[in-house]
Amino acid sequence: MLIISSREFRQNQRLYFEKVDEGEQIIVQRGKNKSYVLTPVSDKDLYFNATMVKRIKKSLKQAEDGNVKRVSNQKDLSDLLDL
Repeated sequence: MLIISSREFRQNQRLYFEKVDEGEQIIVQRGKNKSYVLTPVSDKDLYFNATMVKRIKKSLKQAEDGNVKRVSNQKDLSDLLDL
């Protein structure tokens, strides 16, 4: 793990992005009380990836067709979520 200042990061962004791509953990400190972790983002990290868009469209179609479950109380919600 490498901890650097925000100034160091600004001056050498490319170097630190390359290190993250190689698996290095980088923490950027900004002032005394703020820190940030650099992490690469993959397709599975993005909420609105192609799979999620398909699921949303399928759900919209189900709702249009009336294929929905009504939740009107805590028990209905617990049953729906298997809690």
